[in-house]
Amino acid sequence: MSTATTDISDAHPELPVCEPLFSDFGGKEKFHGPIRTLKIFEDNALVRSTLETAGKGAVLVVDGGGSVRCALVGGNLGVLAVKNNWAGIVVYGCVRDSEELSQQNVGIKAIAAHPRKSEKGLHSGHVDKVVNFAGVTFKPGAWLYADADGIVVSDKPVHK
Repeated sequence: MSTATTDISDAHPELPVCEPLFSDFGGKEKFHGPIRTLKIFEDNALVRSTLETAGKGAVLVVDGGGSVRCALVGGNLGVLAVKNNWAGIVVYGCVRDSEELSQQNVGIKAIAAHPRKSEKGLHSGHVDKVVNFAGVTFKPGAWLYADADGIVVSDKPVHK
């Protein structure tokens, strides 16, 4: 089966599809992989520490509470994602350094771009917990498929 979200949605109409809130910011428009999650708020310290680890083709789903007051991912974190083999990042929040991100070989979807950096170390966060936003529940280990048409989530891989 194709990894195109349209094909997956047609073949599996029961699968959840994200509300169309996200724009593409990374150099790869199409990406998929097993989900890892973070729940944070206006503090990207956990994003950095997670992207410093081996991604092994996973997609990092960052529930930033939908905040549009600062960015949670920027050019330096994009470099880490590429270096450590992350397939992509989905941010329920903002990114910055959008020109840099567009040149990096990683998929990145976010609500918007914002020039302000996040705080560091002010807020705690959660790693690999179930998060819910954009009408979808994201479970660690489930699969995420993303392209220009949107984001589809499945409990198990639906491609060959």
